[in-house]
Amino acid sequence: LAAALGGATAARCPASCVCDNLRAHVLCLNGSLVAIPDTIPELTKKLDLRGNSFSVIPAGAFLATPYLTHLDLQHCKVERLEEGAFRGLGRLVYLNLASNSIAFLYQESLDGLSSLQQLILEGNRIEEIQPGAFGHLGSLTVLDLRANALVYLPDMVFQGLQVLRWLRLSHNALHVLGSEAFAALPALRRLSLDHNELQALPGEALARLDGTTRLDLGHNPLTYVAEEALAMASLRHLFLDHASLQDVAPDAFARSPQLRMLDLRENQLQGLPPLAGAGGLVRVSLHGNPLLCSCLLRPFHNWLARARVQAEGACAAPPALRGRPLDSLKTPEMRCSRLRPLPSPSTPSEQPRAAGSRQCPRGCVCSPDFHHGSCENRDLQEIPRDFPGDTRLLDLRRNTFRTVPPDAFPGLKELVSLHLQSCGIRVLQPRALRGLESLVYLYLTNNSLSALAAAAFEGAPQLAYLDLDHNAFTRVPAGTFQLLPNLISLHLQHNAIGELAEGDLVGAGGLRWLFLTGNAIRHVAPAALAPVKMLEKLQLEGNQLVEVPTAALRGLSALSELKLSRNPIKHMGDGVFLPVASSLQHLYLDNMGLEQISPRAFAGLGPKIRSLYLESNKMNNIPNMSNFTGLEILNLQDIPFHCDCQLLPLHRWINKLNLRVGATCGSPAEARGLKVKLSTTFQTCSGWGQGEAGEANPEKTTAASKPSKKKRSGKSPARGFNKSRA
Repeated sequence: LAAALGGATAARCPASCVCDNLRAHVLCLNGSLVAIPDTIPELTKKLDLRGNSFSVIPAGAFLATPYLTHLDLQHCKVERLEEGAFRGLGRLVYLNLASNSIAFLYQESLDGLSSLQQLILEGNRIEEIQPGAFGHLGSLTVLDLRANALVYLPDMVFQGLQVLRWLRLSHNALHVLGSEAFAALPALRRLSLDHNELQALPGEALARLDGTTRLDLGHNPLTYVAEEALAMASLRHLFLDHASLQDVAPDAFARSPQLRMLDLRENQLQGLPPLAGAGGLVRVSLHGNPLLCSCLLRPFHNWLARARVQAEGACAAPPALRGRPLDSLKTPEMRCSRLRPLPSPSTPSEQPRAAGSRQCPRGCVCSPDFHHGSCENRDLQEIPRDFPGDTRLLDLRRNTFRTVPPDAFPGLKELVSLHLQSCGIRVLQPRALRGLESLVYLYLTNNSLSALAAAAFEGAPQLAYLDLDHNAFTRVPAGTFQLLPNLISLHLQHNAIGELAEGDLVGAGGLRWLFLTGNAIRHVAPAALAPVKMLEKLQLEGNQLVEVPTAALRGLSALSELKLSRNPIKHMGDGVFLPVASSLQHLYLDNMGLEQISPRAFAGLGPKIRSLYLESNKMNNIPNMSNFTGLEILNLQDIPFHCDCQLLPLHRWINKLNLRVGATCGSPAEARGLKVKLSTTFQTCSGWGQGEAGEANPEKTTAASKPSKKKRSGKSPARGFNKSRA
């Protein structure tokens, strides 16, 4: 293999890449690639393409490299995986697609990966997974879907993952799980559902996991654990920490006989009953709860002693016992004078599931296993009716409906996801969605909508994801969102919106993600974003803004991602990001034609910034960023840096970073095209020898004419781009 790579194929190493022929590795890191190189040696085993700009992975993109075992596509701005994108990679065991912009996983997106063992999809914006998307991954052992935008998991969504051992779903917005969502996962040992929006323990879905030994449910708004809520035969470690628990039923864990460790830290528990059903329990952690160590706690305390269960926690009241560890209490100390018993919270009622009939409209396909109905591309002119009452996903794409009339979807109270893309829809009439009381996702992409009335959404109060990309809106449909209290994500990309005006977003108080890429927005009114104070992502890429909308950012204390790429912003003044400096983590300022950035433009920003994109601009220096100690990505490609002594602090700072930043000199002539990190023009600068022999000092801005002589502040350098995240 080494001989083959080192011979004829050595000449085929793509420009801007590094080929390690001996180990059959190819690295094309943090470059300007917009397509998968077609000159990668055929026998390559490990291909690292992190930090490029592919947007789409087309069908058959890797057919020329059939021997790949490891493929890394992190931070590549991938938005779409075409069906068959990875066909031919039958030997691949590791695929990393983290930190991209993938929104959907279709049934054939991952076709051809029969040997894949680890799939990393963390940090995308996946909103929905179609059943069957993982059906070809029979060898997968780890699936990482953390930090996406999932709200709902349909039945059988993980079908085909027969040997999966760890499923990571943390940091999504899950609040609806199909009762069969985790069916067909016989080998699963660990399930991570922490940091979601689950308001009740999804006991029916979890009961399918006979072999799971660890379950993470922390950081969910759970208030009560009901009788026999958890029936998991092999469960040993259960994490319910940092929730909102107020009570736990005595036999809540009676059907999980192997449970050994129960983590209930940082809840609102004032006490617990004896957990008689948890006969194998060894340790329960109660730190951070407002425990009332009165006579009401005696039964639990006595049970701990009898069952020999170690309890970690301390009393919060009464005052005489405040701070006392539970294991140090004596029964006579736990008195009840002048204390009223605490009321027990009511047990949430359970709604019986509708059985649903098995009818299906002529020409459509209804799947009883997936609760999925499809009439895609059937040349229909009217929306069909008589779908089974338990349908949860309805796909009506690529028909010609023109209008959606009132009560268009009768009897579909359990419908969660509705696909109406590319249907020529011009009008969504009032009460069109009436009766869709469980609807979470509505896709209206690629239609001809130019206006919407709030009444169109009457009867669909659970709607969380509304996709209106590629329509004909010239302004945000003001007032539309007043009947959508649970709206989380709003897509209005690639319309013709010219302004974001005050009042446009009234009623969308829970909105977290706002996508406005590819419009013609010239102005964002100072109060336009005031109603959406919980906003986390704001994408304004590819508009006509000529300045950073600083005033509009005030009050957005949760904003972590701001994308301003491809706006004609030429100058950036002092403190333009101050309103969001305490929360911002990802900032996109690339391809804007930026000519000047004020030395204090990044004032307030610091260690929280994880990624900063400044590539393809026109300035010749940048402000001091020495306190950006948390950087994982810094892209400085295609900036014409003037490599003289004023740039020496930047040169020194870049040399400290374990990052590939791509910075090159644009001038003077003798340095043109050289990497800033390697340019020798700085050797003539005053203090060069002292600075390079000692510690690099980036304390002053890169526009400063004299290098500083202060000692380094002691902050750690930014983490390396090639380090994996936990």
